[in-house]
Amino acid sequence: MVTCSAPGKVILFGEHAVVYGEPAVAIAIDKRFRCAMYPADGDVTTVNGLVFDPEKQNYLNCAMEKLGVTEKLDIYTSTELISGAGMGSSAAVTVASLRCLYEMMESVDKETLAKTAFEVEYKVQGNASPIDTSTSTEGGGIVVSSTKGPGFLWDINKGDKTWNIHKSDIPKLKLVLGNTGVHSPTGKLVAKIKEFYKRSSYARDIINEVGVLVERGHEALKTEDLVEVGRLMDQNQRLLSCLGVSHPKLDILIDAARKHSYGAKLTGVGGGGIMMALTDEPEETTKAIEEAGGQAYILTSTNKGLTFK
Repeated sequence: MVTCSAPGKVILFGEHAVVYGEPAVAIAIDKRFRCAMYPADGDVTTVNGLVFDPEKQNYLNCAMEKLGVTEKLDIYTSTELISGAGMGSSAAVTVASLRCLYEMMESVDKETLAKTAFEVEYKVQGNASPIDTSTSTEGGGIVVSSTKGPGFLWDINKGDKTWNIHKSDIPKLKLVLGNTGVHSPTGKLVAKIKEFYKRSSYARDIINEVGVLVERGHEALKTEDLVEVGRLMDQNQRLLSCLGVSHPKLDILIDAARKHSYGAKLTGVGGGGIMMALTDEPEETTKAIEEAGGQAYILTSTNKGLTFK
């Protein structure tokens, strides 16, 4: 038996832009995905007692194919994360599943695990950055940039892009997430932005502007200037709206949350899903989001990454 768990994440600054080589900042959150694997009692692989479906459980299937796993397994999973809502659920699934699969065959270091997990996400989604999988592997604050700097962990390459992964000492943050209830499949929205980026200099200019904003946001985080962090979150949201990845319900929840927070923005792929507010008044922010029609979750950042548990 092998049991692992991995945290979800939220991106504070830089989603979508990070796919195109711009920097981004993410933090692990105190909600996790858990996975346990056993050699199967029967002659088929099962997940939570049901026959494994490669199409529905595509991240797990891709992870097994990546490692050449043919052994039949009984797999049990549980999660505190919401799928397709910017919490990094697919990354947590991939990281924890891969770690269990590796452990049944051989030892693996964090760098190899993070790189393999990125390859799985890239294949399933058609385009991706390594920020989610690296954050779920390492925990804490993670900065992705095109250059190496303090806190460098590893680099990840794909085509003509290189992402340098860094650990950053980001202060403990209180966040409230607001769920719109609108589901937007990650792969389709990533593909939409990819096409927009290819054919439009306007989209490329927005992506570049997000990259500049991320660097300023990271500096504000390091100095614990939460007022500036919030202002830059608001600015990042405006740029994401220009890219076409916001949603009317997201805008409603963001406007409501800003009354009791430093700043607010969507987090993750957008198109619905989840928004995030940085606040010292989580109860008041939660109430405002719920009164605006959203479902709210109070989160804190965590330094706890992948663990055996």
